[in-house]
Amino acid sequence: MTTTVPITRPRAPETVPLAAVQGTLALDLQPRTAPPRPYVPGPGTTGQVLPIDQRARREGEQWAGTFAQAVVEVVGGDRPASQLVRWTSRGVHEDLTRRALLVARAGAHFPGEARVQPVRPQVLSVHTCFPCRDVLETSVHVRYGHRSRAIAARFERRASGGAARSRTGERWLCTALQFA
Repeated sequence: MTTTVPITRPRAPETVPLAAVQGTLALDLQPRTAPPRPYVPGPGTTGQVLPIDQRARREGEQWAGTFAQAVVEVVGGDRPASQLVRWTSRGVHEDLTRRALLVARAGAHFPGEARVQPVRPQVLSVHTCFPCRDVLETSVHVRYGHRSRAIAARFERRASGGAARSRTGERWLCTALQFA
């Protein structure tokens, strides 16, 4: 005796209309119909590129790379945040200290006690921009093993009486720092 099993065809999935705005990101997914607006410099800005001599640019890039390496070591717990207090604004230093404490809690260690990270962070590249002569903005590519991170920093030139000054008696102070 043979039994037959009826074959049923799967139903076609119901079509669900896609939303024009995606969830919490609030991305507008509709195509643009208008051309982009041209950039118009605001009052007080000239919109021109400043000529910066190559030596000043190299010094800025070297400083930003050294600073970024120290920052990732502070956040990773290999270096105390107090080592960067002279080169950071109060807000940046507080943020670095907070990040170092959060990482230390997660890793069950104390921040800045020469803990050797299992994967050492390495600064791979530094890109700089001089919006004006006394401001240096950088983007830094940092590699953690097979993962990459980005750091954006803004430095402002300040008068200095200490050892971290440039040839002109000034130093760079980090006034903004973002991790991505």
